[in-house]
Amino acid sequence: MGFAGAMAVAMAVDALVGWPSWLFARIGHPVTWIGRLITAVDTAWNRPSDPPALRCAAGVAGALVVIALSAALGWLLQSMLSSGWIQIVLVGVFAWPLVALRSLGDHVAAVADPLQVGDVAGARAAVSRIVGRDPAALDEAGIARAAIESLAENASDGIVAPVFWGALFGLPGIFGYKAINTLDSMIGHRTERHEAFGWAAARIDDAANFIPARLTGFLFVLLTPRRSAALACMTRDARRHRSPNAGWPEAAMAGALGVRLSGPRIYHGSSTNEPWLNEGARDPRAADLNQGLTIYRRAMLLLAGVLAILAFA
Repeated sequence: MGFAGAMAVAMAVDALVGWPSWLFARIGHPVTWIGRLITAVDTAWNRPSDPPALRCAAGVAGALVVIALSAALGWLLQSMLSSGWIQIVLVGVFAWPLVALRSLGDHVAAVADPLQVGDVAGARAAVSRIVGRDPAALDEAGIARAAIESLAENASDGIVAPVFWGALFGLPGIFGYKAINTLDSMIGHRTERHEAFGWAAARIDDAANFIPARLTGFLFVLLTPRRSAALACMTRDARRHRSPNAGWPEAAMAGALGVRLSGPRIYHGSSTNEPWLNEGARDPRAADLNQGLTIYRRAMLLLAGVLAILAFA
């Protein structure tokens, strides 16, 4: 945990300023830069005319190239920095864009605010920016459920996981992880184009998120008054989720709020029959979304505090 202090700095900077829109308009964002590289690799190496085995091999090579280049850039930047506390602060500043602490909270709050006053249309528009399911098919409970699930899962993928790998390896760790996560989000889908080519991206992402997802779930358990219920739901239902990792923070949040999550949903006009997490509990409401945000903020504050303590220790 040699770079724990740097990750605490990254979380603090992101909590204070996020990624300003004027900066995004000028230079984009590191994730969009990685995305362009992934698009180039996908376009050049993922040929529909190739047999599945060759496309799978090309996907393995493409994923490793993107991850290696990203980690190498992190290593190069880190090697140019001075040692000691100056290095810790600068590593934290370079890592800051890859920690989505403020943006996640803002995006979920943008759903909670209109939902709280009964503006279902406004809440649908806001939730469509953070989930892939069809917003027109969502009622108040569906909107709240989608936003809570996004909050729980992205707390792991967007904050805990990059901070975890950054604390272990510094910039190579957090840059490499962000490449892994972006690969999965762009090509790790079971579609005709990416079933074979994206196989490696999805499996690598599963491995990279194994510890962070479970750590996120336990953070939620610690920071809710319903600790016993949250722990029981997480240990009982996490493995029912279609993802080997997302079920841990989502089930912990379901138990913490006393609501049911996951379940049937509609993506691009097709329904999927997902099992319920915390089956038998009531449907979530707007107030539960606000409570989920409170648990999330407390969990991230605890994580930053632990990182700071590790840095001084």
